[in-house]
Amino acid sequence: MAGNSFGQLFRITTFGESHGVAIGVIIDGCPAQLDIDMDFIQSELDKRKPGQSKITTQRKESDTVQILSGIFEGKSTGTPIALLIPNEDQRSKDYGHNVDVYRPSHADYVYDAKYGIRDHRGGGRSSARETAARVAAGAIAKLFLKQQGIEIFAHVTSVGKINAPNLESNDLSALLNIREENIVRCADPATAHEMIEFIDAVRKDGDTVGGKISCVIKGCPAGLGEPVFDKLHADLGKAMLSINAVHGFEYGSGFAGSELLGSQHNDRPIPNPSPDGKGFLTTTNFAGGILGGISNGMDITFKVAFKPVATIMHNQQTINAAGEASEIKGKGRHDPCVVPRAVVIVEAMAALVLADQFLRNKACVI
Repeated sequence: MAGNSFGQLFRITTFGESHGVAIGVIIDGCPAQLDIDMDFIQSELDKRKPGQSKITTQRKESDTVQILSGIFEGKSTGTPIALLIPNEDQRSKDYGHNVDVYRPSHADYVYDAKYGIRDHRGGGRSSARETAARVAAGAIAKLFLKQQGIEIFAHVTSVGKINAPNLESNDLSALLNIREENIVRCADPATAHEMIEFIDAVRKDGDTVGGKISCVIKGCPAGLGEPVFDKLHADLGKAMLSINAVHGFEYGSGFAGSELLGSQHNDRPIPNPSPDGKGFLTTTNFAGGILGGISNGMDITFKVAFKPVATIMHNQQTINAAGEASEIKGKGRHDPCVVPRAVVIVEAMAALVLADQFLRNKACVI
């Protein structure tokens, strides 16, 4: 199976299955002598782990990360960092009903078509459980970016048709505190309450719902990204679209920008009021902090849309491995909405892109 690695200079490779012994990640290219805060890495994993609240899957996993290599006396050594996360609460019996039956909107059929074999227990590698390894790696990327003055903040901005108002605060610490005070991880408390009530009602009905996550990256210097195929927004798009259940990505003005005139959409540069007068400022930020595929120093902004979880507790028509009509009903423990746990995944993938592009840009200008 190809396609298990991501990044060029800051490169990760994940491994493991949802119902296997463990999942994990190897990070190659992390600079030496980076202070590795294990408490921070674990806190990031805790934001993604299952069983957090009534609106997430009730699978119980501590997601306790273990270091296998690449860290000595609390610092990275420059050699590959290997992190392992044991699986503790697999219930493979919950998937006995779909050994030969394809679940609607899951990867069951395409795995059979591509490989001639599939792990029916939670989907194997196609399970969102794989993203825990990305979060662990993304936490180390965040530690690296923090040294460069780069911060990443994401939160849930919609669930179904419930939309949060645009954020007006630039204080990411304050927004982070608000986000973590509610189980849906929305930085607007009133909207968060409405979202939680809706997700819980959907859960009780045996159904699921999708949503959107918005992300802002602050402190990113100008110059990250390549002007042709490896544009910064192209790498961010690939990163986000590689996350399970993601069906849409837009940056800056996104699809709404297509409805504007050029005279409305152009971001007008203005003198920088900083003491050295350097840098780049614009009156608006429809570009989302990226011009020609390269960061311009403004905030990088994007949104990610997640579909409803495919497993629902209703009878559904489908087919079996023989191509015959069949019926299936979801069983086991599943999220009624993935976005509360996906916030940290979005941040992790953004951090991996930025760390990789930062190192590539540094190599370019040496």
